[in-house]
Amino acid sequence: MPSPFTDAFHAIHDRFFIDGAWVLPARAGTRDLVSASDETRLTTISMGSEVDVDRAVAAAGKALPGWSGRPLAERIGLLERLLAIYTERYEELARTISLEMGAPIDLARNAQARTGLTHLKSFIDLLGRFDFAEEIGTEAAPETVLHEPIGICGIITPWNWPMNQMMAKVVPALGVGCTVVMKPSEMAPLSAMLVAEMIREAGFPAGVFNLVNGDGVGVGEPICRHEDVAMISFTGSTGAGVAVSRTAAATVKRVVLELGGKSPNIIFADTDLEAVVRTGAAACFRNSGQSCNAPTRMLVERGAYDAAVGIAAEEARRTAVDLPEKPGDHIGPLVSRAQYDRVQALIETGIAEGARLVAGGTGKPPGFERGHFARATVFADVESTMAIAQEEIFGPVLAIQPFDTEEDAVRIANDTRYGLNAQVQSADRARALRVARRLDCGMVQINGAKRGPMAPFGGYKHSGNGRESGIWGLREFLEIKAVSG
Repeated sequence: MPSPFTDAFHAIHDRFFIDGAWVLPARAGTRDLVSASDETRLTTISMGSEVDVDRAVAAAGKALPGWSGRPLAERIGLLERLLAIYTERYEELARTISLEMGAPIDLARNAQARTGLTHLKSFIDLLGRFDFAEEIGTEAAPETVLHEPIGICGIITPWNWPMNQMMAKVVPALGVGCTVVMKPSEMAPLSAMLVAEMIREAGFPAGVFNLVNGDGVGVGEPICRHEDVAMISFTGSTGAGVAVSRTAAATVKRVVLELGGKSPNIIFADTDLEAVVRTGAAACFRNSGQSCNAPTRMLVERGAYDAAVGIAAEEARRTAVDLPEKPGDHIGPLVSRAQYDRVQALIETGIAEGARLVAGGTGKPPGFERGHFARATVFADVESTMAIAQEEIFGPVLAIQPFDTEEDAVRIANDTRYGLNAQVQSADRARALRVARRLDCGMVQINGAKRGPMAPFGGYKHSGNGRESGIWGLREFLEIKAVSG
């Protein structure tokens, strides 16, 4: 794929965006970004330190009074300007995402970059209708609840859906009057840097948005423990989320976590089996399986189980694997060598534990000697005690289990430490709703329903706390003040 980087953008890859300008890091330290598809170097970024975080937080603190005091209409106006620039540079952004994380270009255009645009539009609309001062008292005893910006927000985003997570956090934070210090994933930081440049171009005041590249130890931890940072919004693995919570606890700041998932897709025999199994398997493999809410566990009613296994295996075999720059419906490489090795190890574990491999398996697809390409893989006869039924693999691997009764389906679905998303497929809508109410998860999709941009995104148990999107995502960045009298 031709590089999407303009000379001007490429020139800032070694810099951080602090106090309205692209600045050099305080200390030497770099990381090469490597192509997921051919393992060649794409570019080199600087890796930040606590000194860079301190500079960014200081800039955010200096900007906070003026920014939070601006009329809401002015903040919305700047977000609308950002929306226009985002739209103008949409193709550049999509190609950057495809290049940095290996997403197929059509997926990058139609989903990855699109989610950022959707969040921008949705929050702009919501901000214009949000009541920042609610009257809850009576005429005799007036009381008002004020919703005020919480302050400086530390935002840490992942590599798998970089624009979705960045815009779901940054837009509401800026919109309500907070200032931001952001650390994107060091594996896919370029799209975030491109949006930082868009923010500069839109004319946001210096210090309102700041970006420091680096890893968790060098940049993430200093953000989390900084006394002046009022809240942390983090998306990533459950293990990293636990570390974020521990580090942030000493300064009693708010922590919002969107973590891992092992989402069940419950399929009853009364549904259109061919359609729902193919759709479910394809959703598992989408983005090369690198989505926290992917339906990676398919639970099928016993009478339809054998047929479902055959359909899922066929869908895996027909799932094309190709280079990210190629147009069309296919999956690309995994993001890194480490991720590829993890997926391969868990496929091997599934085989060793006795699950029946019906499609895919270890190794790369034919024709791919370089790059982090994995095969779309399906296991049948999986048991809940197996690692592939419990661990978030984050690769194109589907685990299928049978169930006998509605009670059985709910028990198996809830038998995991995660609780992010679930799907229920049944012609009996009353049954589907009944099952949905009993699932320990933050989101349920019935019969293929799509999630709307205003629906809250988040989970139960080890899938995190707090919510993104809609009014719930806006409130995460607001403090509550009760005024009586």
